[in-house]
Parts: sequence; structure tokens; C-alpha cells
Amino acid sequence: MTGGPTGSAVLRVEGLRKSFGSHEVLRGIDLEVELGEVVVVFGRSGSGKSTFLRCVNFLEEPTAGTIEVDGIRIAGGDHRTRAKREQIRQLRIHTGMVFQDFNLFPHRTALENVIEGPVTVRGRPRREAEQAGRELLEMVGLPEKADHYPIQLSGGQQQRIAIARALAMSPKVMLFDEPTSALDPELIGEVLAVMRRLATELRMTMLVVTHEMGFAREVASRMAFFHEGLIIEQGPPAQMIGNPQQPETRRFLEAVL
Repeated sequence: MTGGPTGSAVLRVEGLRKSFGSHEVLRGIDLEVELGEVVVVFGRSGSGKSTFLRCVNFLEEPTAGTIEVDGIRIAGGDHRTRAKREQIRQLRIHTGMVFQDFNLFPHRTALENVIEGPVTVRGRPRREAEQAGRELLEMVGLPEKADHYPIQLSGGQQQRIAIARALAMSPKVMLFDEPTSALDPELIGEVLAVMRRLATELRMTMLVVTHEMGFAREVASRMAFFHEGLIIEQGPPAQMIGNPQQPETRRFLEAVL
């Protein structure tokens, strides 16, 4: 495995394993993501990509290994003591998560969805949070939708609201779990445009599970190919897409490109 970072990492994953019963989904993942990097994770369905992302912020408890985000280091597999639960809470504050299916609160407006975390978790004054929330809605191109409910929005608009909601917590790392997979083809571009802006203008540190190879080619600092619960190859997009070294990577890319 080649092409990894060499400096200090904002996100560090070491020896990550995850089993569901006798089925081992992740078989020892090591990955570092540096400040400002965009790392695209790709691979076949069932290779462990989404499980990996969910383990990074402990939505799934790792069976073994450690996760470290901005100096908060947590071992998997241990009993969740009060101290560990507080560590996980702090880690989640530093990791914004964008899911496949938006997961917005249906009974709250776009702006209310965006400010929920800053107000309830960070204790930010509501008026201050609303001002910041409107600025984030402007950034994702939806300032006029502040008072709309999710049911009044397209899938692409809902996903952009979900991105704004994650950003509202000022995370150190943004995690994207196939953010365009639930969208109609004509809506994918508007979500990728927001993600592209996060990467190129804001230099946001991002870990992205996606099959959007055009986005990866243009925006990614590095790509990591998952195969049967392992990263078997990683490197810059030009190498990974243009000249992959592993036969499994080549076969996958031939099928999707």
C-alpha cells in the first residue's frame, strides 16, 4: 500500500477491525488524513466502505483498533464507560457526517435543522446561530429556503441542507457516505458543486465514500480502494484512475468508467 501522507494527521485510523458475529467486515484498516486533504474511498458494494465511515465517528463500535480526530484518541472494543461516552461525544463534535439519505428533522425548517447542533450541543445563542446558519445556507446556494420544510425540498436541496447542518458544528473533518447515491441524476451536480467548493475554496478536510470518479479525479488529494475489508491500494487520482497497480482496482474501474 503506497501513497499515504507523511505529516501530522487530523484523522488517524490504526488497526481498525469490525465484525458482525462471525463475519469480519473490516480486517485491519490503517489510514491517515491530513489537514486540508480530500480522501476519496471507493470500492465494490460490500467491501466495508460505509462501515468504515460509521466506525470513524462510532456510529458503529469498532471491534478493535483506534480512531483519533484532532488529538481525541479512542480505542474500539472496550465497554462504553461514562468517560468513553464523553470522548465519543467530543469526537463527533469534530466530525461532521453527511449520510446517503439526508436524515433531516422533518418537523423543522431548513434553518432550524442547521442550527439544532450549535444551539443544543455547543450552547450557542440562538440569534447568533441563526445568523451563522443563514450564512451557511447562502454558501450552499439555498438562502431562500430557510423557512421551508424538508418535504418542500428536492433531494439535492435536502442534501445541501444536510451539508450546511454538518458544517454548522465547525468540524475538523467532514465525512460523506455516498452523498449522491440517493439522488436523481439531474440533482447530483448541485451537491458535488457544494462539495467541490468545500474542497477548493474552504480547504475543508474531507473523507468521502463515493463512486463519482469525475469528482475524485478533479478534487481528491488521494484515493483509497477498499477490497474485502482492506485498503489494498491508495495514491493520487491520476495514478489510481490512470494506472492502478492492483488487478482488483483495475477491474473495478473498468466497470464504472
